[in-house]
Parts: sequence; C-alpha cells; structure tokens
Amino acid sequence: MFKQKDRVRTTALYAQDQWTRGRWTLQGALRFDNARSYSPEQTIGPALINGQAFLSTPLSFPRTDGVNFKDLSPRGGLALDVFGNGKTALKVNVGKYMDPASNLNGNYSISNPIARIATSASRTWTDNGTGGPGTPGFGDFIPQCDLTNNLLNGECGATTQTTFGTSALTTAAIDPNLLNGWGVRPRDWQVGVSVQQQVLPRVSVEVGYLKRWLQNFTATDNLAVQSSDFTPFSITAPVDPRLPDGGGYPVGTLYNVVASGFGRTSNSITRANNFGNQYQSFNGMLVSFSARIRNGLSLQGGVNSGVTVTDSCEIREALPETNPTNPYCHNAPGWVTGMRTVGAYTVPKIDVLFAGTFRSDQGAPLQANYNVPAAVLTEALGRPVNISGTTQSINLLAPGQRWGDRINEIDLRVAKVLRFGRTRTNVGVDVFNLINSNKTLTYNQTYSPTGTWLTPQSVLSPRFVKVSAQIDF
Repeated sequence: MFKQKDRVRTTALYAQDQWTRGRWTLQGALRFDNARSYSPEQTIGPALINGQAFLSTPLSFPRTDGVNFKDLSPRGGLALDVFGNGKTALKVNVGKYMDPASNLNGNYSISNPIARIATSASRTWTDNGTGGPGTPGFGDFIPQCDLTNNLLNGECGATTQTTFGTSALTTAAIDPNLLNGWGVRPRDWQVGVSVQQQVLPRVSVEVGYLKRWLQNFTATDNLAVQSSDFTPFSITAPVDPRLPDGGGYPVGTLYNVVASGFGRTSNSITRANNFGNQYQSFNGMLVSFSARIRNGLSLQGGVNSGVTVTDSCEIREALPETNPTNPYCHNAPGWVTGMRTVGAYTVPKIDVLFAGTFRSDQGAPLQANYNVPAAVLTEALGRPVNISGTTQSINLLAPGQRWGDRINEIDLRVAKVLRFGRTRTNVGVDVFNLINSNKTLTYNQTYSPTGTWLTPQSVLSPRFVKVSAQIDF
C-alpha cells in the first residue's frame, strides 16, 4: 500500500463581447490558461509480506516539477436572422477547448516518480515445495521463494517487471516539450453549424452539424526494445456460428516480442507525431424540434447520430509495443444514433400534470476476448511465444462489428398540486420502464468456444412505480 501525491493549479483569464448589427449577431471570446503541476516529496515502504522484508529499505523521491502549460483559446459564435422576420436563424460556432486539469490525468502527473516506477507485477507460482509431493513446503499455500528476487527461484517464476520493488524508472525519459510551453497541452477543436426554422407559431425545427477533432497526442517508446524485436503474426478465429460469418477468419496483425526483449522496459514519453500521424475526430448530425402550445402542451425531442474515428496505425507500426495484441488501430465503428422525446401537458382547471419521456440508445459495442493458449500462439509464430502466464487475451471482433441490444425506455409521470391553507403539496406517481423492457446493458465478453460468451450480466431495471409527495410551507 502506498500513496501517490500530485498537485495542480490553474489560472485563467477570460474576455468576451457581443456585437449586433442589423440581422447579424456576433459573439467573440478569448481565454488564457496557465496550468501547473508538481509532485511533493513521497516515500514508499518499508513493507513485509509473509514475514519477509519485501521492501526493507524505503524508496524516497524528492519534490518533482510537472507541467507549465500556457494556452490561448479563441471561441466565437455567429447568428443570422436570414430573412429578417425572426423565423429562420443560421447559427455558427467555433471554439478550442483544453484538456481538463482538475482530475490530474495525462501529462499533469506523468513526471511523478511513483508513476514512473514498476508498482505492480505478476509471476507464476507452483506450490510444489522443494521437489514435489511429500517434500517440505508442498501444498502449504505459502510461496517458498525469495519474493525480493525478481528472477526465477524456488517455487516462484520470474516477475513480469524485473525492476519491481526498486526505484529504477520504467519511464526513462519524458520529452520536456510535452510539459512546458505554449500550445502543447492536449486539446480539441469544435465547429458547429445549424439552421433553426419556425414552422408554426411556437413550433420550431433545428437541423445541425458538429465536428470535433483532438490534437497533441503522446506516444510511449520502450527504448529497451526495437521494432525489429517484435515478430508479426496472426491467428485464426475458431469456427463458431456465434462469430461473424461463422468464424474461421484471420485476426491480425499481432506482435510478440523476442525472448531477449521480454520483460525489459525503459519507456520514453514523447510526441506521437515524432513517429507518425495519429488522429481522432467526431462528425455528428442533429435534428430536433420544440413545441410549446398555448393550451399547456409542450413537446421536445430529436434524433442525433454521430461517428467517431480514431487511427494510430502509423504509431503502432513504428512502436509495436504500444498495442501488440490489439490489431484494431483504425477504429471506425460506424454511426451511432440516439433518440429523445419529452412531453408534458397540464390539464386546465384540475391542475393535473401528465408527462412522459422516451429514449432510444444504441447498444454497447461487443467484444470477443479470447484467451488464446500459448501452444496456439507458438504455432502461429513459428517459435516459442513470450507471454506472462499460459494464455494471451485477443479480441476477435473489430470495433462496431457487433452491437448489443438497442435500449428503448418509456417513463411516465402523473402529478397533482394540492393546496391547503399556506401549504402546497405536490403528489406524483412515476412509472419507470413502462413497457417492462429487459434489454441487456452489459455482457460477458470473454469468449470461449463452449463458454457463456455474451450472456447478460446486467439488464434494464424492470418496471416499477414510485409515489412521492413534496410539501412546501
């Protein structure tokens, strides 16, 4: 058990203005951000495991500076009354938004020494004692080995991290250009265009388009290995009617490191564009409506559909250690569509509210994480595979190749306001999941040819009724 301490401070200045001339309205803003972080002095240990001095000498680290980001973010909006009658509006907005500093993610804490050492590792253990059944230590459920020795000894295999339990930095270097300066902080740009039209009095329809793209990606280069130390290979998915086209298709390109590079880590974090192009973008469409009828009826709703595309294939080719068993470096799962409708009506004179909501969401993307036996990997490689354990998890489904159930839900509410003297009581009855849908929310995504792949792990909450009352006095 240990604590990782990080501190961050942000300072921002913001100026904005709005100008209107004729049918045009223009909004403009400029924001200055300065984000800083550091790690205070920290200590790990000492620690005991099974009475052994696992970490007898504490590991101490001095105060370490983090980032010093400076950024200018422009934002603007334009609205045009197209025909000058207040019934048709064209709206455009553009803005740059910075990676948040509030949760100390990403670059804000990567320079912390505790984040740069091996704080976890795994190793095999066979409870065979000194020589099998009948020998000292056999079947006693106690590792008969020196846990401070990361190499093979006694009943314990070698650890997956040879520097585990030491102050040796697995992140050997961090590019200073990632941590300091103008315009180096991760960010995204957003551009939106929409047209809003009044079709009837108090009824309008809006159609819009949104584009978003991210910038300033990082990459981790393991200096202890080269790309030539990784052997490319592919496997064949099992023949299974539950898989696309009945299975039997190739899954690759996968990578496995040679024996001389297995378990060796000396990471350097730098800009991704030093190794190739990486991008992530979103394109979306929205159609919405809003109606506020004079007799107390209001309706709102819409359909939104968007697609997110990510690509890091050039980075993976240059640095196969980044995702050796994930061949899906180009992720384009297709358009995801959702619908929302909200309606409310208050009956005149009796003051009773009837309201309802409907939502329809795309199901979760599915995976088929297959624990491939080492023997199968060895055959595919043409040499002994180098992995930790006896299997390697490989996803047999590309992103978006299979989707879970679409989630449809209807909720209703009936409420009445009761007044007694100076008190006001709002009594309501809510019915959730009116159609009692049992669509699956999460699945078992571990694949095996004879296992329970895709069996539901959680479903939409069944229909239930809630009675509530709120008294104001």
